[in-house]
Amino acid sequence: MPNFTAHDGTRLAYHVIGDGDPLICLPGGPMQASAYLGDLGGLSRHRQLIKLDLRGTGESAVPDDPATYRCDRLVADVEALREHLGLDRMDLLGHSGGTNLTVRYVERHPERVGRLALITPSAMAVGITVSGDLRRETALLRRDEPWFPAAYEALESIVAGRATADAWQAIAPFAYGRWDEATRRHQALEDVQRNDEAAAVYGSEGAFDPDETRRGLATFRRPVLLLAGECDLNSPPRAVREFAELFPDVRFDIQPGSGHYPWLHDAERFVKTVRAFLG
Repeated sequence: MPNFTAHDGTRLAYHVIGDGDPLICLPGGPMQASAYLGDLGGLSRHRQLIKLDLRGTGESAVPDDPATYRCDRLVADVEALREHLGLDRMDLLGHSGGTNLTVRYVERHPERVGRLALITPSAMAVGITVSGDLRRETALLRRDEPWFPAAYEALESIVAGRATADAWQAIAPFAYGRWDEATRRHQALEDVQRNDEAAAVYGSEGAFDPDETRRGLATFRRPVLLLAGECDLNSPPRAVREFAELFPDVRFDIQPGSGHYPWLHDAERFVKTVRAFLG
């Protein structure tokens, strides 16, 4: 497994899939091993995917200092990967919670970024919140699914502040454009792939500075893609569109019928969209 040493001596691993120009992929979770990204629906046939296991996840080592799990402190790990790969400038793809790390990297190292793809992004780093009403509205797009009544009841309890482990489990189908055997297997791996201790630190106090990040993104002149899933409760299209408006040179796209993992719902469309953007 290829690896490199971070600034504090922590050994970090990454996975290389496919051929072509490199595309650095930062996973979400937050703090979930990059394995869940797979080959991004076959995008690896067109680009060499370099999937970083963030510290404490996947094949990467656990750091001596748990405080280094904080999102802003992980920026140095991404920069260390760039230096290790010998890239003057790199294309970046961030998914879900990993987009917070991605935009913090762009804020600090804009000259090192080529094209930027943010897939079903979390917008915590830029201070955009998703209301309970917007989540309910998005959820209702799935009202004809057989699992919908129980999942919607669980969603109502979460929005009302009565979240339980069972409720979080019950809303899992909303994350996927379809709820079948393949997506159940994908979801079941989340608990073993995510470092919960690291996830608790990732967005802790000091991790984000929305005003500073917004200023950085406003001056980032390279092309940016923000891709939303039509049915995604985590990153509803309306919130992703608001996020997109922070960039000067942006393409905003909604993948019909998709949830939080658009490459699993319609791989062909996902690859076509991202490939066309990356060029």
